[in-house]
Amino acid sequence: MRLTEILKPQNILVPMQAKTKNEAIGELVALLAKNNEIQDAKAVLDSVLERETTRTTGIGNGLAIPHGKCSGTNQLVMAIGKLNTPIDFQSIDGRPVSLIWLLTSPPDKTGPHIHALARISRLMTIDKFRVALGQAKTSQEIYDVIVQQENAL
Repeated sequence: MRLTEILKPQNILVPMQAKTKNEAIGELVALLAKNNEIQDAKAVLDSVLERETTRTTGIGNGLAIPHGKCSGTNQLVMAIGKLNTPIDFQSIDGRPVSLIWLLTSPPDKTGPHIHALARISRLMTIDKFRVALGQAKTSQEIYDVIVQQENAL
C-alpha cells in the first residue's frame, strides 16, 4: 500500500490553528468534510475521539496518528496537519506533537486501515523523512516529501 493512493494534497493542512488535541482532530475532520471525503463528520469525529480515550495516538517524535472506524465514511481516508506551535497529545514520549496524520475508515475496512497505520509508522522511523516533513512549509511540499520517500522504497 502506498499512502499517496489514499492521501490527496488538498487533505493536508499547513499550518493548523489548533491549540489542543481535540481541536486538532476536529480541524482535520472538518477538512475532510469540506473536501467531501466523508459523509458524516460528527460520526467520524466521535469515533476518532472515542478511540483516543482508550490510548493516546501520540506515538513519539512529535507525531500523532489519531484514527477511528465508523460508518461516517465509505472508504479509508487520510488527512495530515502540521502545527507551527506543537501541542500536548499525551504522547508516549511526553513530547508535544507538531505533525498529525488522521485516518478514518468504515468498520469493514480493517485490513487497509491497519496497513496504512503500519506504513505511516514505518515511514516515520526514517530520520531523513521526518526531518524533511519538519522542514516542509506547504501542503504540497509535505505531499511531495511523501511521494519521494515512497518512490525511494
